Amino acid sequence: MKIDIDRLRSHIGRKIEETDEATLPPMRGMTVVFERPEPAPKRGEPVPAGWHWCFFVPLAPRSVLGADGLPTSGGVLPEMPLPRRMFAGQAYTFHAPILVGDELRRETELADLQLREGGTGTMVFTTVRRRIYTPRGLAVTEDQHTVFREAADPAAPARAPKRDPAPTDVAWRRTYAPDTVTLFRYSALTLNPHRIHYDRTYAMQEEGYPGLVVHGPFSQQCLLDLLRDNLPGKAIRSFTMRARAPLFDTAPFTVIGRPTAEGAEVWAVGPDGGIAMQASATLG
Repeated sequence: MKIDIDRLRSHIGRKIEETDEATLPPMRGMTVVFERPEPAPKRGEPVPAGWHWCFFVPLAPRSVLGADGLPTSGGVLPEMPLPRRMFAGQAYTFHAPILVGDELRRETELADLQLREGGTGTMVFTTVRRRIYTPRGLAVTEDQHTVFREAADPAAPARAPKRDPAPTDVAWRRTYAPDTVTLFRYSALTLNPHRIHYDRTYAMQEEGYPGLVVHGPFSQQCLLDLLRDNLPGKAIRSFTMRARAPLFDTAPFTVIGRPTAEGAEVWAVGPDGGIAMQASATLG
């Protein structure tokens, strides 16, 4: 496939600005979806790390959504010539807490866009940088990495990505069993219209997956929750995560972790024992 990478890269530096409010109802929703034992934070209390995904939800009209349910235009990304997209990783810096009730402002910028050729064909990697401000100043900086890929051939045999084995010398371990209801509720809570997370027929017949795909931010949140549950009283200052392979609703997955001199390292592990996500964190 011929891709005009110069045209796509000409959009680097494009910025938009949005406002929102750190309202209470999404906090109650996150407490339910992730079956948290503690009550949802109240007005004036800090939003747990990662829960800011409930704010600035995408509000693209139906007329601009593509076959996969995601917008084909708008935001800082140019219209992509490759139809499939996957969450590839995230890097956060938590500068200061977001408090429930805060007025929020977010700056979003297309920071990078690269063309690569791999074993699965042509891919475009993008980095979108976001900065979230409260009335007290900068609260969160995040770089979100996304990969755009060629259309899948549903008739071709599925190729499982190679996974490195997960470490066994870990201090923390928790198992999640994602099901249709949980993935749908998380899609609704974050207003994520990507059909691979709730439309099984589409996910399997059009994109060639063995089942519904667990949201990258969902499994990432499981890692963040593992950190704060096992290191109480410690604030997560930075979190850098790389997605290695998708997880599905067809089997439980496990999150594991251990402390390090700088903070901690955590992994999401698929049912085959291979690494699906790996992340490191610094704490204070």
